[in-house]
Amino acid sequence: MQPVMSADLAADTAVHADPATPGRYHIVLSDRWDYLLPSGGVVMTCALRVAEAAVGDRELRVVSATTVFATPINSGKLVADAFVIRRGRAATQVRVVLRHAEAPADDENVGIEMLVTLLRDRRGPDVKGVVFPDVRSLADALPVEDGASNNPHTRFRFYQQLECRIAHGELYWTDGLVEGPARYARWLRYKVPQRDAAGRLDRCALPPLIDTMPTALHRAIGPGPYRFYAPSLDLTTYFVDDTTREWLLVDVRLRRALSGWAIADAELWDDEGRFVAYGTQAMYLHGLAGEPPVVDASRRT
Repeated sequence: MQPVMSADLAADTAVHADPATPGRYHIVLSDRWDYLLPSGGVVMTCALRVAEAAVGDRELRVVSATTVFATPINSGKLVADAFVIRRGRAATQVRVVLRHAEAPADDENVGIEMLVTLLRDRRGPDVKGVVFPDVRSLADALPVEDGASNNPHTRFRFYQQLECRIAHGELYWTDGLVEGPARYARWLRYKVPQRDAAGRLDRCALPPLIDTMPTALHRAIGPGPYRFYAPSLDLTTYFVDDTTREWLLVDVRLRRALSGWAIADAELWDDEGRFVAYGTQAMYLHGLAGEPPVVDASRRT
């Protein structure tokens, strides 16, 4: 039997310019990055690559991006239009509209819209305002390979493209667990390394790692009959620093869930203690089974 090859995010989110329409790009998104549908972070990666291609200046680096998910995106053929809304010497901002290629051009239900800011490196202060989180080190983190049929790291194709170790929290799919704090942290590494032209970790590869926030809500609720899934309403990523490391800590904290939606944020650190990125997300909570519980996890540690 031939070994299963891991997916390459760069290849699966590559963009190709439309020769007939300036500012338009085509993508064929693989289904190897799916949960039930493609990861919203991976869709965001597609849109980021469109913005970078539209700007065409490698010295302008993406520093922030906010994506609104208007309608679900399926894998397959996508089309995106880029609009440069500001082009300055130090900062450029781009709007990207991405949809299914087969969608009618006049369809008001756009797939996603993203606003991206790209900056040129400039002289400025270097200030550290947060400390590395209190989590298990990479060496002490919990492995996730246990063969359980309900293990999300084997069930979902997205996680099959990553190596994973649990840094804060437990193996939440196993029996005998109790509810915990509204926090969950993983060490994650792409099985196929993601590098930019300078050999750094590709900034476009960060949103898929950030878009792993619902697990903090699962942990706060704990075991019980309530089941849900949580598609993104919006996702913002701030790209803070560069790293050449492969393992990244994704430390997620749920801030609030109420009235069928929730907000959370995530810090990304490399295994040398470098603060790499920060993300925030609003999620739509779609109930699958059971009654929504009332939980106060604010004082749990």
